[in-house]
Amino acid sequence: MKALSPYLRARSVEELWEHHTAHMAQYGFDRMLYAYTCFQGGNSLGDPDDALVLTNHAPDYVEAYVSKGLFRDAPMMNWASRNTGSISWRHMQSECFERSNSNGIRNVLELNRRFGVVAGYTISFPMAIKRAAAGIGLAARVGLDQNAVDEIWAEHGEDIEIINHVAHLAITQLPATGQSRILTPRQREVLELVADGKSVQDIALLLDRKAATVDKHLRGARDSLGVETTAQAVRKAS
Repeated sequence: MKALSPYLRARSVEELWEHHTAHMAQYGFDRMLYAYTCFQGGNSLGDPDDALVLTNHAPDYVEAYVSKGLFRDAPMMNWASRNTGSISWRHMQSECFERSNSNGIRNVLELNRRFGVVAGYTISFPMAIKRAAAGIGLAARVGLDQNAVDEIWAEHGEDIEIINHVAHLAITQLPATGQSRILTPRQREVLELVADGKSVQDIALLLDRKAATVDKHLRGARDSLGVETTAQAVRKAS
């Protein structure tokens, strides 16, 4: 499929995302929000600061939906955190009607109406890592209702899904500009050794330090990165 060639040639997340937004707009989806996290809690979507979020929505929409946490009440976001595959936003409309007494749902609906985010599809990607989740919301351009979007999906949905799966796989492998909490050189060093398969005792021997000292550096790294386990710290630091 020639349409996939630019995804394979991209050398950064930013380059790929620029192409992907233009490509999806050709199908009628002119606004998108992609999110990928390795730190989803058992009953929580996690902290958005710990996720890779890519979007071309208006800054004011992103501020309210992501930064202020409205995404936690969004039916499609919650569906994506529990399922894989694709789903029409028609189901979102049904769930919103059933839960219309929820303040969170009402706030999400009001925000979406204000910015014309009323029709679209959501794709949730399969993940091999525990507590990881990734998905993308494809919002249709203003003027397309859900009936029109479902017709587009009936004709092109398989291609759109394949393209988005390739985009997701490429995003997880490409370098991206981002912010991370600061680790000391020693904390980063011990995490790198853990990532290489070394035990605390091995690291203590290699660094000529006590095992308790290595444990202290690992605790400090977990605290700095805001995670609970060393495995999560290794993933986040990488």
